[in-house]
Amino acid sequence: MKKYLKYIGITALFFLLALVRWFENDLFYDPYLLFFQNDYLYLDSPRQEVLKLVANTTLRFVINTMLSIAILYLFFKDKSVIKFASLVYVFSFVILIALFMFFVLNPKQENYYLFFNIRRFLIQPILLLLLLPAFYYNRLS
Repeated sequence: MKKYLKYIGITALFFLLALVRWFENDLFYDPYLLFFQNDYLYLDSPRQEVLKLVANTTLRFVINTMLSIAILYLFFKDKSVIKFASLVYVFSFVILIALFMFFVLNPKQENYYLFFNIRRFLIQPILLLLLLPAFYYNRLS
């Protein structure tokens, strides 16, 4: 029975991550959502409120991080995994948000693709997709 609750919890947390993505237009201010859906390599950067954009991107990163760490906890039940994952998330956030702000404040068309990928790491749970198999492999070793 305990194993089933674990799987139900993990499934529910993945569902919450999907809901964050599904309702991203309603929950978060991000003028780049529509911008990157178009042929952005040939467009000018959209106007944005920098503070509001950074705050909403940070909020989305924090929500995804909390859900991701909860998934890692339910999956591994190991505090050392959670501590290491937390350090990875904090370190990644500091670097990625600095780069994100640089590209927001200095938009150049030749940097749009790099900006797109940095933004993707901030607003989507890509780190979970990297950490989950890494910790699983480490556990097998």
